[in-house]
Amino acid sequence: MIGDIQVDAQGRHRHFLTTEGLPAHTIIEILDTAESFISVGEREIKKVPLLRGKNIVNLFFEASTRTRTTFEIAGKRLSADVININTGVSATQKGESVIDTIRNLEAMHTDLFVIRHPQSGAADLIARSVPAHVHVVNAGDGRHAHPTQGLLDMFTIRRYKGAFAPLTVAIVGDVLHSRVARSQIHALTTLGAREVRVIGPRSLWPPVPEGLGVVPYTDMAKGLAGVDVIIVLRLQFERMNGALIPSASEYFSLYGLTPERLALASPEAIVMHPGPMNRGLEIASEVADGPQSVILPQVTNGIAVRMAILARLAGALPGETKPA
Repeated sequence: MIGDIQVDAQGRHRHFLTTEGLPAHTIIEILDTAESFISVGEREIKKVPLLRGKNIVNLFFEASTRTRTTFEIAGKRLSADVININTGVSATQKGESVIDTIRNLEAMHTDLFVIRHPQSGAADLIARSVPAHVHVVNAGDGRHAHPTQGLLDMFTIRRYKGAFAPLTVAIVGDVLHSRVARSQIHALTTLGAREVRVIGPRSLWPPVPEGLGVVPYTDMAKGLAGVDVIIVLRLQFERMNGALIPSASEYFSLYGLTPERLALASPEAIVMHPGPMNRGLEIASEVADGPQSVILPQVTNGIAVRMAILARLAGALPGETKPA
């Protein structure tokens, strides 16, 4: 199991690979630590010395803007030395295995790897291959998990809504292929959200959605009725085997989040999207840019949450927030 390598024999958090199996108190500790880092971004000198002298390598085998950039900013705000590897021109293009690439980077005194890979389980495989003093963060592996996105979404929900227990959350769209949705669902159920709904065509449901602790809907009007949080997912055409929806225009006509559909939710509902957004396919611009959207704050919050996770894994003291 992945959980058996996330925590070492002394109970310390060694890797961050999935939200599945994380106890609620651990998630809350990370969110609380992230709260203490929010103010760092508002300072003139946006740095604290917690990871000074540490080397972090961002190794992304898939395209990314938000995740890679926020991890880079997070590491630098903690005063770490951050190296971004362009895998398009790395030795893996010459046939070198991922594990051999990791071992060569280890030899350069890397303390922590941030990994994104198109294959599910890649981060777990790497975590099992590194020595005890090296840490691995999963920045997204195939269809399996994207735990830091899951936690930054929990952080955003908590900032706007407070306690999770009263909340009904709707996740709309391509849940079948979404590693983000899996991480969100595990975190939401652990934190005690009253109800988690998934809304979309059956072709985009996981095989047994009820097994994830969610309530599935194919009807947007019924699924959005009275919800407190709406999370819109991107249609992941690159992971689909064959056409799972008739057309983009038909999908938007049935499942696109429009102002009219948003009005079915609670008047105080917030709208989220992990990005990248496809306007006019999953979400109307009037909603994405509207007063109930917290999509850009999600991005900002991602820096603080990733700072909290990096500091936790490296054994830094989260209360130490003096400028570098």
